[in-house]
Amino acid sequence: MNLDFSAEPAFSWYVLLLGISGIAMLVTAALGFGSRVRDRILYAIVGLGMSGYAFYLAFIFTGGTYHMFFYVFVLPVVLIARAVSAFFQRRKA
Repeated sequence: MNLDFSAEPAFSWYVLLLGISGIAMLVTAALGFGSRVRDRILYAIVGLGMSGYAFYLAFIFTGGTYHMFFYVFVLPVVLIARAVSAFFQRRKA
């Protein structure tokens, strides 16, 4: 496992938060919260991509260059907010 918070804290936190964000997206896709099917598919694709990259960095990556995409922490917040908003709009209707 490549997570070592004492040697590379930025990398370790990035991988951990990337995995949590990916799982949150997958849960949002599974539960739906009243979202359209197209949106749920988008949530699932984004969640799989984020979780897959976190898995790769945590278990397969052997060193060298990796990319830190900081927007991956904003995107789940936006998409989950959209899902919750859709849930309340459909509930109101």
